[in-house]
Amino acid sequence: MSPFAMTYALHLLAALVWVGGMFFAWMILRPAAVGVLEAPARLKLWVEVFRRFFHWVWAAVLVLPITGVGMLHLRFAGFESAPRYVHIMMGLYIAMLALFLRVQVLQLPELRRAVAAEDWPSGGAVLGRIRRLVGINLILGLVLASIAAARPGF
Repeated sequence: MSPFAMTYALHLLAALVWVGGMFFAWMILRPAAVGVLEAPARLKLWVEVFRRFFHWVWAAVLVLPITGVGMLHLRFAGFESAPRYVHIMMGLYIAMLALFLRVQVLQLPELRRAVAAEDWPSGGAVLGRIRRLVGINLILGLVLASIAAARPGF
């Protein structure tokens, strides 16, 4: 396997974990949890889901720029000679990272505090804000994946 193919595969796997996890949470887990769990159990579930999923997102957040820059240098010999779609993909990654950090640093601690205090209305409000941010991030991730898919072989 060539260095580029190995780097590309690792990059793709990291993106699949992050974007696929958001898709599963938004489209499958959230509606199922709303359908069968009362608010206290649902909020506790989400605290645990975020704890587990964000370990994987942190791995993706680290792997993606390392492999992305690696592919950039292996394929285009640097940022200056890379096509515009590569610049767009990098910008979308930065936007996704900013939204993830907003959830991780600002919203998630607030959700944990509300659940620990059994303040279910506040917890529900925070979870709603997190849901919107994850929804925006999911859209960005799907756009980014579509751009990548339109450029086979990067």
